[in-house]
Amino acid sequence: MLAVVAAMLVLAAITPLTASMDGRPSGVPDLIAEEAATSGPERDDDLAFYDRVIARIAGGENYYEFIVEEQRASDYPVRPGIAVRLPTLAYLHAWLGEPGMLVLAVLLLGACVWAWWKRLGEERGGPPRQRIGAALMLMGGSLGLNRYYFVLHELWAGMLLALAFALHRPGRWGWSLAVAALALAIREHALPFVLLMGAMAAWRRDWREAAAWAALVLAFLAVMAWHLSLVAPHVLPSDPASPDWLVLRGLSGWLGNVVLSSNLRFLPHAIAGPLVLLMVLGWAGWKSPAGATGTLLYLGYGLAFMLAGRANNFYWGAVVAPAMFVGIAFVPMALASLVRSARARA
Repeated sequence: MLAVVAAMLVLAAITPLTASMDGRPSGVPDLIAEEAATSGPERDDDLAFYDRVIARIAGGENYYEFIVEEQRASDYPVRPGIAVRLPTLAYLHAWLGEPGMLVLAVLLLGACVWAWWKRLGEERGGPPRQRIGAALMLMGGSLGLNRYYFVLHELWAGMLLALAFALHRPGRWGWSLAVAALALAIREHALPFVLLMGAMAAWRRDWREAAAWAALVLAFLAVMAWHLSLVAPHVLPSDPASPDWLVLRGLSGWLGNVVLSSNLRFLPHAIAGPLVLLMVLGWAGWKSPAGATGTLLYLGYGLAFMLAGRANNFYWGAVVAPAMFVGIAFVPMALASLVRSARARA
């Protein structure tokens, strides 16, 4: 296992991390690179598109009356209908405005840090790493305070999933379910988390909790069907279909998505890539319900990112990046455990 870990770290160090469609290394992508200029950064096309959507809702327009037309005018695909985002975040942003969203971001980050402080303090193996774990959650979630990205669905869904994960306890899952439902209403990429929580509840034979997560999945599917039914009348047969999302990017897809959509983007790629694997190793080394959940969650999303998502979909990684950082706190324990086991067998 130590040899496998070492080999994977070497592969991660030499794997190119790119957000460009031609496969060339792009450094920090445009969506994240321009920050903190005196006159304010120039808006990326994606962000400017969401700005217009929010402005039109704030002006009294109905989302479904203009969203397909707006995407078509911006040369964004509308087929299949799932390429059109759910309107939850756009309406929330239009109602609260940027000042309200900033307050919401501060409260959400504070809730995540507090919730992880509590969970680390309650689970076996967590108390000695409570401070560093909470600090790592703060580091992983701090990107959520950047107003430049408030229009990104993945940013909010990722912070909500980090909170839902921290709030969950076997036998106490109501608040976790509610927060996960909000994440799912913002971005459908939160669905694997919901499915995993339901599957783990079924594994524990907690049929009440499993039924609650299953009910959330059914409610989400009903909402998505309603959403697609409202989008469909505005889609024309001449509209081009979205490029294929199943592109099999391999390790570059997993590492690139997490690094480029988190604060790891400030590090050299040869360091940032291996850190992603070490995060998962840390989660695997924490023998607790949280450790088991984190290991399955981040390996599962990692596999999904290796199989699906184009290079310019790197921001999908923000759905899981915030709480992944907590795993670093457990890396020394995990490595020490492996070394002890290797010596004992020798």
